[in-house]
Amino acid sequence: MWRRVKRSFGISAPKLSIRLHIPWYLRWSMTLPFVLAALGLAWWAYGSGLEFAGFQRGEAQEELKKLRVQVAKLSAENVQLNIQVAQYERKIQIEQASNQEVSKQQKALSDENISLKEDLVFFQNLTAMHGKEGELEVHRLRLERDKMPGEYHMRMLLVQSGQRAKEFSGSYQLVATVMKNGQRTTLLFPKDTAGNSQSRLSFKYYQRVERSIQLPQDVQLESLQLRIFEQGVTEPKVRQNVTLP
Repeated sequence: MWRRVKRSFGISAPKLSIRLHIPWYLRWSMTLPFVLAALGLAWWAYGSGLEFAGFQRGEAQEELKKLRVQVAKLSAENVQLNIQVAQYERKIQIEQASNQEVSKQQKALSDENISLKEDLVFFQNLTAMHGKEGELEVHRLRLERDKMPGEYHMRMLLVQSGQRAKEFSGSYQLVATVMKNGQRTTLLFPKDTAGNSQSRLSFKYYQRVERSIQLPQDVQLESLQLRIFEQGVTEPKVRQNVTLP
């Protein structure tokens, strides 16, 4: 017990220090100016370093503003150019469609011109024909591919010679020779819902005939035979073959 008392109050006892107590808000009020001064000095040093390196904040902001104005201007020009491009594309499409229509009309007129020239030559030679009175002849028999696959177009001109020819009454039939799966077979045209495979003919001097036929896509056309029948006769009066040019 005595030793504890001597340690607490004797020469070897711990020293007591007395300090002045300062409230926290006073400590912060004295420290804050130094902190703000340090931040300001750091900002000034940062700005001075940028200026020393050649970077001017005001000039950079002005340049950025100019660039934004240029971007807005270029965007507006881009929109205008897109509108003009769309207008020119529509104009070109219209012109192309018009050119195609003109080309079709030109081709049709050219074909018609050729046909008229052929008719002129035919009628010039018609009076010079010295065939048998009432003899039936086939002129300008042609076969061409049509627009659709497997579709063909046939045209011909039927003529009766002589000045006193009687009116011809009869029919015609088309017999297509085709290859299907390596085998040759025949198809009759025209063929209506009643099963008839002949078309009626009735003329005195001449008659133009045009016919389109549609073949199945799995067959290949070899030739087409024209058969012309007189009314009431089962044996063809005229047989004539035609092939693709």
